Amino acid sequence: MTEALIAALFVFVLASFTGFEVINKVPPTLHTPLMSGANAISGIAVIGALVVSGERDWNVSVILGLIAVVLATINVVGGFLVTDRMLQMFKKKEVKA
Repeated sequence: MTEALIAALFVFVLASFTGFEVINKVPPTLHTPLMSGANAISGIAVIGALVVSGERDWNVSVILGLIAVVLATINVVGGFLVTDRMLQMFKKKEVKA
């Protein structure tokens, strides 16, 4: 394995651990607003992953980019669904006459 791949995997593992620890410490009342803000970050991750996975040659970075596109897209869609559900809770209920 090349040094660049080992460095990239090291950064990935550290980022995953840090992200898990940060999210794990968030109280449930703040989770949904945090999810809304994370959608913007995941949208940027989708664009970056598309750039990485756009090469013609199939190598490790393209495969990791494709996986990143799929996971970030799932995160964005799930975040919007959770945010929409939260906002529905605050709408006034219609009274049927």
